[in-house]
Amino acid sequence: MPHENLKARITKQWCDIGFQGDDPKTDFRGMGLLGLVNLVYSYAIVGINLTEMAYSLLKNGALKSHLYNMVSGSPQMEHFHQFYCYLVYEFDKFWFEEEPESIMHFNQYREKFHEKIKRLLLHCDVILTLQNKKNP
Repeated sequence: MPHENLKARITKQWCDIGFQGDDPKTDFRGMGLLGLVNLVYSYAIVGINLTEMAYSLLKNGALKSHLYNMVSGSPQMEHFHQFYCYLVYEFDKFWFEEEPESIMHFNQYREKFHEKIKRLLLHCDVILTLQNKKNP
């Protein structure tokens, strides 16, 4: 909404662009700057949720095979960002293929997508990237 001035830092205007409440900091759910850096498109809550999904997969070890297969040496932040981009691209396709009734069903479809990604990551030879997508 580039032609509308922000009335205050905490305002209902944030809801108009996809945040859940009137204070955008609550939507970042512990992702902080990483969630903000990955916020490159207009559906703010989707970007934050996908950042959280990528981070949780990294933290619980589900991304190990993907990273070992994709990177020679130690994974860097760039590799996390590449995986995030993969999630954004694939979630966009998934959302339109599923044809949800409304955005109010986001959490249900987010979980379905998360389960799909976790299943793909179970394969030891998995590589999930935009350039070289290898799905077992």
